[in-house]
Amino acid sequence: MLDRLKPPCGAVRKKRRVGRGEGSGWGKTAGKGTKGQNSRSGGGVKAGFEGGQMPLQRRLPKRGFTNIFKKTYSIINVGTLAERFKDGDVVDKEVLIERGLIKKKRLPLKVLGDGEINIALTVKADLFSKSAKEKIEACGGKVEVL
Repeated sequence: MLDRLKPPCGAVRKKRRVGRGEGSGWGKTAGKGTKGQNSRSGGGVKAGFEGGQMPLQRRLPKRGFTNIFKKTYSIINVGTLAERFKDGDVVDKEVLIERGLIKKKRLPLKVLGDGEINIALTVKADLFSKSAKEKIEACGGKVEVL
């Protein structure tokens, strides 16, 4: 019955065809008034133009900077690992991506120590926080730095 689908009455309006004769009500100047910048083809001002006054984005001071040496990581907490994995599992980047716990494969993986862990896991990652390493090893797990 997909061939019979159509939008509800009044949901779709016809395109207004302007500049097609006086009888239409939108002839001559096509609703643009007479003369001036906005009546010309390609006319009008860019967004944020204030008539020549110094625009707001130039009046406000600049703040902060972007550190080009900043390192970004895919992060995961040990608490999340404890919830999502069974005793004796091997956890690495590919497994975490499969299960939807991290998104970007190209970023290095860092394991943080938030939460509690009480199962022995073998965790393979690029970096570990001190507390994460201690918690994983305290319950009989292994930490492997890639």
